Amino acid sequence: MSLRLVVSVMMMISAAALGMIAFRLAAPSMPPSMAAATDGPIPPLEIGYFVAAHPLPPGTFVRDDDFRLKSIPSGQLPANAITDLPENRASLRGALIRRFMEEGAVITQADLLRPRDRGFLASVLEPGTRAVSVAVDAVSGVSGLIWPGDRVDVILTQEMDHSVAPLGRRVLSETILTNVRVIAVDQDIVRTAPAAGATAGHVARTVTLQVATDQAQRVTIAEQLGHLALTIRALESPAVPATEPSTLFSGDVSPALSRPEKPSGGKVQLIEGDRRGEVAFP
Repeated sequence: MSLRLVVSVMMMISAAALGMIAFRLAAPSMPPSMAAATDGPIPPLEIGYFVAAHPLPPGTFVRDDDFRLKSIPSGQLPANAITDLPENRASLRGALIRRFMEEGAVITQADLLRPRDRGFLASVLEPGTRAVSVAVDAVSGVSGLIWPGDRVDVILTQEMDHSVAPLGRRVLSETILTNVRVIAVDQDIVRTAPAAGATAGHVARTVTLQVATDQAQRVTIAEQLGHLALTIRALESPAVPATEPSTLFSGDVSPALSRPEKPSGGKVQLIEGDRRGEVAFP
């Protein structure tokens, strides 16, 4: 009995050993690259942050090509650096640079002034200028095609009193401001793409202009006199010389209105008792 038990145990051990050898031969071998990767230390996680792509003077409106990404291990991220996240990238567009930044300088939140930040509009204005808003509609606002940064002329159109002005001079139009800069349309101070879900063909209600102090007074008075309209100037358009005439009357546009009116005949008042009448002679 003991011999049979020993033989059975030996056969079981041999079968187990042969099974292990067969399993190792059938199992796929680990690629050398994976084996090397598991043997060595795990590389540190890298993170991207924004730096200036070129020198940025103060007052620059940041665009996508004004910054670039720099990668670094996450543990070495500079203090207050703006990391490469979708919401951070979106918040950079249209922001205002507060101080001069050298190429490669780390962009931080403290270096930027955003459109909704307090004092942003005052920072956009050039020294010695003022901001004044003009109410516009689909026509006077050039069908909503005016954007911040455009240059415009401001035209005043008014109608004179019929009793004091001849027919050819009752309506007049004059350019009261030339080559002024648009700094905001409604509450948008930067040119942006329409937001998701925005109504197509949205027409602005106000346009804010950068003007001198006396020009701001001129606009305020003009709004009380008549209707204001804006005209967009071409890029690099020179300013209109001060000596150039800028006033047109209705008769200048329509020669028919400048024709002398046919003189009317005399009129005689007739009074007969309690009745009054008038007789006109050709």
